[in-house]
Amino acid sequence: MNPQLKSIDAFTVIGYQLKANLQEIEEQQLGKKTLHRLLENQSLVQKRVGEEIYLIQLYDMKPNFNPNVDRFTQVIGYKVAEPKDVPAEMIVHTVPSHQYVMATHRGLEAELYKTYDALYGTWMGKQPYQPAGYDFEVWDERYKPDEATNEIDVYVAIR
Repeated sequence: MNPQLKSIDAFTVIGYQLKANLQEIEEQQLGKKTLHRLLENQSLVQKRVGEEIYLIQLYDMKPNFNPNVDRFTQVIGYKVAEPKDVPAEMIVHTVPSHQYVMATHRGLEAELYKTYDALYGTWMGKQPYQPAGYDFEVWDERYKPDEATNEIDVYVAIR
């Protein structure tokens, strides 16, 4: 893993939103079910920019926040050129212009926590940055969650 600093302009996503902790997401397969639902309804999302899927995670910035126990918001959707004709039950979420630390996770999705631990723990512990309360993943043609060749780009907003 080779973390890099990146500045990214604001972008908008249309997709589905859920609120849960990591344990609930895993045990109830909420992420997989939401992704499946998005893929089934992808033709309803107008003005898509590419076929990549974005997983955006929004955290409460409270002391001792623990995503395994504390609920947070996830948005799974497509980047769009403009939020027009939003399908029923979907939401619009705009990610602001911001600076990020980015790294590519390589390997099974089940081991993704290692990349997050490295960014939030090891990397931030050695840098003058703090988390800004959200992160996102980009799932493109390299996204093969159950295969060793899987790759996921992870962006952690920093301040």
